[in-house]
Amino acid sequence: MRLSGPPGMRFDVLTIFPDLFASVLQEGILRRALARDLISVKLHDIRDHATDRHRTTDDRPYGGGEGMVMKPEPLAACLRAVQAGESPGRVILLSPRGGRYDQQKAEEYARLSRLILICGRYEGVDERFRRHYVDEELSIGDYILTGGELGAMVVIDSVTRLLPGVLGCTDSARNDTFSRGLLKHAQYTRPRVFEGSEVPEILLSGDHAAIRRYRFLESVRETLERRPALLASVRFTAEEWKLLAREGLLERVRLAGATP
Repeated sequence: MRLSGPPGMRFDVLTIFPDLFASVLQEGILRRALARDLISVKLHDIRDHATDRHRTTDDRPYGGGEGMVMKPEPLAACLRAVQAGESPGRVILLSPRGGRYDQQKAEEYARLSRLILICGRYEGVDERFRRHYVDEELSIGDYILTGGELGAMVVIDSVTRLLPGVLGCTDSARNDTFSRGLLKHAQYTRPRVFEGSEVPEILLSGDHAAIRRYRFLESVRETLERRPALLASVRFTAEEWKLLAREGLLERVRLAGATP
Protein backbone atom coordinates (compact mmCIF):
# COMPACT_ATOMS: atom_id res chain seq x y z
CA MET A 1 0.00 0.00 0.00
CA ARG A 2 1.54 3.31 -1.09
CA LEU A 3 0.36 6.57 0.45
CA SER A 4 2.42 9.17 -1.41
CA GLY A 5 4.70 9.80 -4.36
CA PRO A 6 8.45 10.54 -4.64
CA PRO A 7 9.51 11.45 -1.11
CA GLY A 8 12.00 13.70 0.53
CA MET A 9 11.96 11.03 3.26
CA ARG A 10 10.72 7.51 2.77
CA PHE A 11 9.28 5.24 5.43
CA ASP A 12 8.62 1.55 4.74
CA VAL A 13 6.62 -0.28 7.40
CA LEU A 14 6.51 -4.07 7.65
CA THR A 15 3.46 -5.17 9.62
CA ILE A 16 0.72 -7.77 9.80
CA PHE A 17 -1.83 -5.01 10.49
CA PRO A 18 -1.34 -2.28 7.84
CA ASP A 19 -4.86 -0.92 8.37
CA LEU A 20 -3.87 0.31 11.83
CA PHE A 21 -2.02 3.19 10.16
CA ALA A 22 -4.95 4.54 8.16
CA SER A 23 -6.32 7.26 10.46
CA VAL A 24 -2.90 8.37 11.74
CA LEU A 25 -1.64 9.05 8.22
CA GLN A 26 -4.82 10.77 7.05
CA GLU A 27 -4.90 13.58 9.60
CA GLY A 28 -2.93 16.68 10.55
CA ILE A 29 0.74 17.26 9.83
CA LEU A 30 1.37 13.78 8.45
CA ARG A 31 -1.46 14.08 5.94
CA ARG A 32 -0.12 17.43 4.73
CA ALA A 33 3.45 16.12 4.50
CA LEU A 34 2.23 13.19 2.42
CA ALA A 35 0.12 15.42 0.18
CA ARG A 36 3.12 17.67 -0.50
CA ASP A 37 5.45 14.70 -1.14
CA LEU A 38 7.74 15.75 1.71
CA ILE A 39 7.52 12.14 2.86
CA SER A 40 6.19 8.87 1.54
CA VAL A 41 4.96 5.95 3.59
CA LYS A 42 4.68 2.44 2.18
CA LEU A 43 2.90 -0.23 4.20
CA HIS A 44 3.90 -3.83 3.52
CA ASP A 45 1.79 -6.75 4.78
CA ILE A 46 4.11 -9.48 6.04
CA ARG A 47 1.32 -12.01 5.53
CA ASP A 48 1.62 -11.51 1.77
CA HIS A 49 4.99 -13.27 1.99
CA ALA A 50 3.82 -16.33 3.92
CA THR A 51 3.87 -19.54 1.86
CA ASP A 52 0.96 -21.50 3.34
CA ARG A 53 -2.74 -21.05 2.61
CA HIS A 54 -3.38 -19.71 6.10
CA ARG A 55 -0.77 -16.94 5.59
CA THR A 56 0.96 -17.93 8.82
CA THR A 57 3.49 -15.49 10.24
CA ASP A 58 4.00 -16.91 13.74
CA ASP A 59 4.60 -20.25 15.47
CA ARG A 60 5.22 -21.72 18.91
CA PRO A 61 8.67 -21.10 20.44
CA TYR A 62 11.24 -23.87 20.47
CA GLY A 63 11.96 -24.91 24.04
CA GLY A 64 8.42 -24.20 25.16
CA GLY A 65 7.05 -21.17 26.92
CA GLU A 66 4.18 -18.77 26.55
CA GLY A 67 2.97 -17.02 23.43
CA MET A 68 4.05 -17.15 19.81
CA VAL A 69 7.12 -15.99 17.89
CA MET A 70 7.17 -14.31 14.48
CA LYS A 71 8.59 -16.67 11.86
CA PRO A 72 11.80 -15.66 10.04
CA GLU A 73 10.84 -16.71 6.48
CA PRO A 74 7.92 -14.28 5.85
CA LEU A 75 9.84 -11.46 7.52
CA ALA A 76 12.95 -12.07 5.42
CA ALA A 77 10.97 -12.45 2.20
CA CYS A 78 9.05 -9.24 2.87
CA LEU A 79 12.21 -7.28 3.67
CA ARG A 80 14.04 -8.56 0.60
CA ALA A 81 11.12 -7.51 -1.59
CA VAL A 82 11.11 -4.04 0.00
CA GLN A 83 14.85 -3.58 -0.54
CA ALA A 84 15.03 -5.11 -4.03
CA GLY A 85 16.80 -2.82 -6.46
CA GLU A 86 16.77 0.16 -4.10
CA SER A 87 18.76 1.72 -1.31
CA PRO A 88 18.61 -0.74 1.62
CA GLY A 89 17.73 1.98 4.13
CA ARG A 90 18.16 1.71 7.89
CA VAL A 91 16.32 -1.43 9.09
CA ILE A 92 14.79 -0.86 12.53
CA LEU A 93 12.94 -3.46 14.60
CA LEU A 94 10.46 -2.00 17.08
CA SER A 95 11.08 -4.08 20.18
CA PRO A 96 11.10 -3.68 23.99
CA ARG A 97 14.68 -4.99 23.88
CA GLY A 98 15.80 -2.00 21.84
CA GLY A 99 17.57 1.21 22.79
CA ARG A 100 15.41 4.00 24.18
CA TYR A 101 14.00 6.41 21.59
CA ASP A 102 14.55 10.10 22.23
CA GLN A 103 14.77 13.44 20.44
CA GLN A 104 18.44 12.97 19.59
CA LYS A 105 17.61 9.69 17.85
CA ALA A 106 14.73 11.36 15.97
CA GLU A 107 17.15 14.02 14.73
CA GLU A 108 19.58 11.31 13.64
CA TYR A 109 16.85 9.55 11.65
CA ALA A 110 15.72 12.84 10.08
CA ARG A 111 19.12 13.09 8.38
CA LEU A 112 18.52 9.79 6.54
CA SER A 113 16.63 9.31 3.30
CA ARG A 114 14.92 6.02 4.15
CA LEU A 115 13.79 4.14 7.25
CA ILE A 116 12.45 0.58 7.20
CA LEU A 117 10.38 -0.06 10.33
CA ILE A 118 9.58 -3.65 11.28
CA CYS A 119 6.68 -4.04 13.70
CA GLY A 120 7.34 -6.88 16.11
CA ARG A 121 4.44 -8.82 17.64
CA TYR A 122 3.70 -11.54 20.18
CA GLU A 123 6.80 -12.68 22.11
CA GLY A 124 9.14 -11.21 19.52
CA VAL A 125 10.77 -12.25 16.26
CA ASP A 126 12.96 -15.24 15.50
CA GLU A 127 16.50 -14.37 16.62
CA ARG A 128 18.02 -15.53 13.33
CA PHE A 129 16.06 -12.90 11.42
CA ARG A 130 17.05 -10.21 13.90
CA ARG A 131 20.71 -11.16 13.74
CA HIS A 132 20.93 -11.36 9.95
CA TYR A 133 18.66 -8.53 8.81
CA VAL A 134 18.14 -5.87 11.49
CA ASP A 135 20.43 -2.85 11.81
CA GLU A 136 18.97 -1.55 15.04
CA GLU A 137 16.36 -2.41 17.68
CA LEU A 138 14.33 0.46 19.07
CA SER A 139 11.99 0.88 22.05
CA ILE A 140 9.76 3.91 22.59
CA GLY A 141 9.59 3.31 26.35
CA ASP A 142 9.83 0.85 29.21
CA TYR A 143 6.38 -0.68 28.86
CA ILE A 144 4.84 -3.39 26.71
CA LEU A 145 2.48 -2.74 23.79
CA THR A 146 0.56 -5.29 21.78
CA GLY A 147 2.85 -4.68 18.83
CA GLY A 148 5.37 -2.42 17.17
CA GLU A 149 2.81 -0.53 15.08
CA LEU A 150 2.28 2.22 17.64
CA GLY A 151 6.04 2.58 17.99
CA ALA A 152 6.40 2.90 14.22
CA MET A 153 3.75 5.63 14.21
CA VAL A 154 5.67 7.51 16.91
CA VAL A 155 8.87 7.35 14.87
CA ILE A 156 7.16 8.48 11.66
CA ASP A 157 5.46 11.41 13.40
CA SER A 158 8.48 12.60 15.39
CA VAL A 159 10.89 12.35 12.44
CA THR A 160 8.52 13.93 9.92
CA ARG A 161 8.02 17.10 11.95
CA LEU A 162 11.81 17.67 11.87
CA LEU A 163 12.00 17.65 8.07
CA PRO A 164 12.37 20.95 6.19
CA GLY A 165 9.07 22.43 5.08
CA VAL A 166 6.83 20.18 7.19
CA LEU A 167 5.92 22.61 9.97
CA GLY A 168 4.38 25.96 9.19
CA CYS A 169 6.77 27.73 11.58
CA THR A 170 10.42 26.96 10.88
CA ASP A 171 11.36 27.55 14.54
CA SER A 172 8.78 25.12 15.96
CA ALA A 173 10.92 21.97 15.84
CA ARG A 174 14.08 23.76 16.94
CA ASN A 175 12.38 25.24 20.01
CA ASP A 176 10.44 22.15 21.07
CA THR A 177 10.74 20.42 24.42
CA PHE A 178 13.88 18.19 24.39
CA SER A 179 15.39 20.02 21.37
CA ARG A 180 18.21 21.21 23.66
CA GLY A 181 17.44 19.17 26.77
CA LEU A 182 15.12 21.62 28.51
CA LEU A 183 11.40 21.25 28.98
CA LYS A 184 9.41 23.91 27.20
CA HIS A 185 8.18 26.95 29.06
CA ALA A 186 4.48 27.36 29.84
CA GLN A 187 2.34 28.67 26.97
CA TYR A 188 -0.55 31.15 27.01
CA THR A 189 -3.14 32.32 24.50
CA ARG A 190 -6.35 34.36 24.52
CA PRO A 191 -8.28 35.30 26.60
CA ARG A 192 -5.98 37.54 28.60
CA VAL A 193 -7.88 36.66 31.80
CA PHE A 194 -9.23 33.14 32.37
CA GLU A 195 -11.20 32.39 35.55
CA GLY A 196 -9.40 35.20 37.35
CA SER A 197 -5.92 34.15 36.21
CA GLU A 198 -4.01 36.58 33.98
CA VAL A 199 -1.34 36.05 31.36
CA PRO A 200 2.12 37.08 32.71
CA GLU A 201 2.60 40.77 31.99
CA ILE A 202 6.02 40.28 30.38
CA LEU A 203 4.42 38.36 27.50
CA LEU A 204 2.30 41.41 26.67
CA SER A 205 5.20 43.86 26.76
CA GLY A 206 6.38 43.56 23.16
CA ASP A 207 9.99 43.41 24.43
CA HIS A 208 11.17 40.33 22.53
CA ALA A 209 14.58 40.13 24.22
CA ALA A 210 12.96 40.25 27.66
CA ILE A 211 10.41 37.62 26.59
CA ARG A 212 13.22 35.31 25.40
CA ARG A 213 14.99 35.67 28.75
CA TYR A 214 11.75 35.05 30.64
CA ARG A 215 10.94 31.94 28.62
CA PHE A 216 14.46 30.59 29.02
CA LEU A 217 14.26 30.96 32.80
CA GLU A 218 10.81 29.39 32.86
CA SER A 219 12.15 26.42 30.87
CA VAL A 220 14.97 25.98 33.38
CA ARG A 221 12.54 26.17 36.31
CA GLU A 222 10.18 23.67 34.67
CA THR A 223 13.07 21.28 34.07
CA LEU A 224 14.36 21.64 37.65
CA GLU A 225 10.86 20.94 38.93
CA ARG A 226 9.89 18.03 36.69
CA ARG A 227 12.95 16.44 35.05
CA PRO A 228 16.16 17.70 36.74
CA ALA A 229 18.24 14.83 35.34
CA LEU A 230 17.88 16.36 31.88
CA LEU A 231 20.06 19.30 32.91
CA ALA A 232 23.19 17.14 32.97
CA SER A 233 23.21 17.17 29.16
CA VAL A 234 22.39 20.86 28.65
CA ARG A 235 25.14 23.24 27.51
CA PHE A 236 24.40 26.81 28.52
CA THR A 237 26.01 29.84 26.92
CA ALA A 238 28.11 32.27 28.97
CA GLU A 239 25.25 34.76 28.84
CA GLU A 240 22.80 32.12 30.11
CA TRP A 241 25.10 31.27 33.02
CA LYS A 242 25.11 34.95 34.00
CA LEU A 243 21.33 35.08 33.77
CA LEU A 244 20.97 31.96 35.93
CA ALA A 245 23.30 33.47 38.53
CA ARG A 246 21.33 36.71 38.57
CA GLU A 247 18.07 34.82 39.10
CA GLY A 248 19.47 32.63 41.90
CA LEU A 249 19.25 29.43 39.87
CA LEU A 250 22.95 28.77 39.30
CA GLU A 251 23.57 26.48 42.27
CA ARG A 252 20.43 24.42 41.66
CA VAL A 253 21.38 23.93 38.02
CA ARG A 254 24.92 22.86 38.94
CA LEU A 255 23.61 20.44 41.56
CA ALA A 256 21.42 18.90 38.85
CA GLY A 257 24.57 18.13 36.85
CA ALA A 258 24.93 21.02 34.40
CA THR A 259 28.53 22.10 33.77
CA PRO A 260 30.00 25.20 32.09
